[in-house]
Amino acid sequence: MGRTEEVELTVLCLIRRGDQYLLQDRVKPDWSGFTFPGGHVERGESFVDAVIREMKEETGLTIVRPRLCGVKQFPIEGGRYIVFLFRADHFTGEVVSSEEGEMHWVGKEELSDVNLAEGFHELLRVMLDESCSEFQYVVEKDEWKIVIK
Repeated sequence: MGRTEEVELTVLCLIRRGDQYLLQDRVKPDWSGFTFPGGHVERGESFVDAVIREMKEETGLTIVRPRLCGVKQFPIEGGRYIVFLFRADHFTGEVVSSEEGEMHWVGKEELSDVNLAEGFHELLRVMLDESCSEFQYVVEKDEWKIVIK
């Protein structure tokens, strides 16, 4: 077996303003609900440049000094899907929405009041908890399970 595999590279970003998170109410049925904005990394693009570009496109904000805080991955046909997880506390601009979904500032205490995307709490944990850095979906006996490391 070879040591390389096909991968799809993407980014997500937790943008914070005090105790609020900027969340996107995603409209795509494959992963709907409130979650962090993000998108695909273009061929040859750095991951940091990708997250800055995606945040500008999807939120209208220009994030400053995004920090890589983890990775999410899961198997796809022929390879794996990898999501680089970033955090940004500094930004400029005004929030706008995109065709991907409506943007909302949601306080920590309000998270139980919105329809969160699947795996949101585990994703948030990896993005905030310094003791873990990986969110992985593994398939065991045709069941998808979440593993946090």
